[in-house]
Amino acid sequence: MRRQIGIFLIGMLSFFIATATSAQNFIPPTQLHLTYPPLQHTTTDDRLFFIGTAPKDGQVSINGKVISRSNAGHFAPSLPLRIGENIFQLKYTNPTGDRNSDKEITVKVVRESRITLPPKDIGFIGNSLFPAVNIARQPNERICFDAIATPNAQVVARIGDREIPLLPRRRNIQLPPNSSVLTGNNAASAESPSGYFRGCATFETPSQLGQPEYEMRLGDRIVKQKAQGSVEILSPKKLQIAEITATADARTGASTDFSRLTPLPQGVKALVTGKQGEWLRLDYGGWVRERFVKVFDTDTQPRSLVRGISTRIAIDKYDPQNIWTEIVVPLECNVPISVSQGDRTFTLTLYNVTSQTDTISIVPESIINKLEWLQSDPDKVTYTIGLKPKQQWGYKVRYQGTNLIVSLKHPPVLSTANKEPQPLNGMKILLDAGHGGNEDLGSRGPTGYPEKDVTLIVSKLLQEELQNRGAKVVMTRTDDIDLDLAPRVAKIEQEEPTVSISLHYNALPDNGDAINTSGIGAFWYNPQSQDFAKFIHNYVSQKLHRREYGVYWNNLALVRSTVTPAVLLELGFMINPDEFEWIIDPQQQKLLAKTLADGITEWMLNAAN
Repeated sequence: MRRQIGIFLIGMLSFFIATATSAQNFIPPTQLHLTYPPLQHTTTDDRLFFIGTAPKDGQVSINGKVISRSNAGHFAPSLPLRIGENIFQLKYTNPTGDRNSDKEITVKVVRESRITLPPKDIGFIGNSLFPAVNIARQPNERICFDAIATPNAQVVARIGDREIPLLPRRRNIQLPPNSSVLTGNNAASAESPSGYFRGCATFETPSQLGQPEYEMRLGDRIVKQKAQGSVEILSPKKLQIAEITATADARTGASTDFSRLTPLPQGVKALVTGKQGEWLRLDYGGWVRERFVKVFDTDTQPRSLVRGISTRIAIDKYDPQNIWTEIVVPLECNVPISVSQGDRTFTLTLYNVTSQTDTISIVPESIINKLEWLQSDPDKVTYTIGLKPKQQWGYKVRYQGTNLIVSLKHPPVLSTANKEPQPLNGMKILLDAGHGGNEDLGSRGPTGYPEKDVTLIVSKLLQEELQNRGAKVVMTRTDDIDLDLAPRVAKIEQEEPTVSISLHYNALPDNGDAINTSGIGAFWYNPQSQDFAKFIHNYVSQKLHRREYGVYWNNLALVRSTVTPAVLLELGFMINPDEFEWIIDPQQQKLLAKTLADGITEWMLNAAN
């Protein structure tokens, strides 16, 4: 499986996995060619597109019905799917009557239900019994026990000395996947499948309660089954502290399905208030993976006072263009933090602290206009930092001992000589050509031509355009090599460029409309990147008269870096039969690179002033 699948665009997983084959021999075929789906495919969507091509002369039919094709012979129809097995016969018929050039392709598609259905016989769906993994909760914390069982049965959960009745869930709202935002189908549906049961309870006494046993009665028949996980109620007298051993993603829940919070810097210490499988809940509310922490016993909660705050200027000795205002917050211990950005504001929140701040020093050379603080509750202090520049260019957070260091990047310094023909003199721009190598083709066009090839071509053309304008350009790859996400992200962190741009071409989830979806898209994560994403999206779309696919906030690895404004551009849809021809046109690629360079230049010069 390709290592970057599913990270660049949520919902693309099924398309990319199925098309991960050899990147060679992508010459337009002389007979019927099917790029997607694979000959055997499984999906939960109610429809599926077929991407492929055939010689322009002749006809292509699916299950006996002739389908429309582009002038180049490409096709991308979407066909409905019923639950269960669906068979599709694709056939190309030569107009000359030469049956030797005719070709047929048979595709088997299995559509599965999005929701887990109750058992057909009497019993439980085993992995539906809560908890599926070991959990630990606080005394008197509400715990809900779930089961999927035979409809109309009576269900109870027994744990410790308690018997908890489980009642049918009358209304089960099904949320759409995140990818639905990208296809215009983002609406919740109300479904009421019989057989979903839930009952909740609280437990006051700390103890190891063990595995709940579920019992179902239907008439005179009884079925019993234990959950896979056990339940523990934590003791307030046996506290544990988790110390972050490496910068760790914090989540809103105990799974990567939950949203990210501000990453916790190495050294943070917080009380453990819950456990679920490999995840620990910390006292400020975030969940972290156990492998990123060191756990030890304690008798007190880590807390700190906050007193005077100072600022200073730091210049990168390896890159004097990188100048930072550093905010130094002395603490008694390394407490959890969160960060948010607004219009000319940077907000830092410290948890498990009490403010005694009476003095704040702001050096005149800093980019800070003012700094205010608020003790919003007994355990949280929020510092709101007003900034002089209109655009934020990056930030870093680290602990140095028990001193919290927050670094805010200054705008790039524009030389007085920054006029045509080299307006970007002294600026560093990182370009990432998406995908690469035999293991990561990216999306593919109707002929099978891979995204990884065109991203590299356009990245090199853009590199040349930017260098001609005076920029120093850093490339994550210049050849067709396998390159994981981690080294690409590490390159951004290491280089701390003025801006970072990852170049891609788009696809859709199975239920997308490949024929009618096209255009330029831009993705950002940190607010400091939003203006750049909007500008470059609008600039390129308007200058090249391309459809606007849209600007999206998205949790993508290559836009999560905080050290620079970072965007990911989807420069067109590989799976759209007509747009694909524009994508692979060498003259249009050159024009696209020049237009991108013009837009980047205009935004950077305006934002830096």
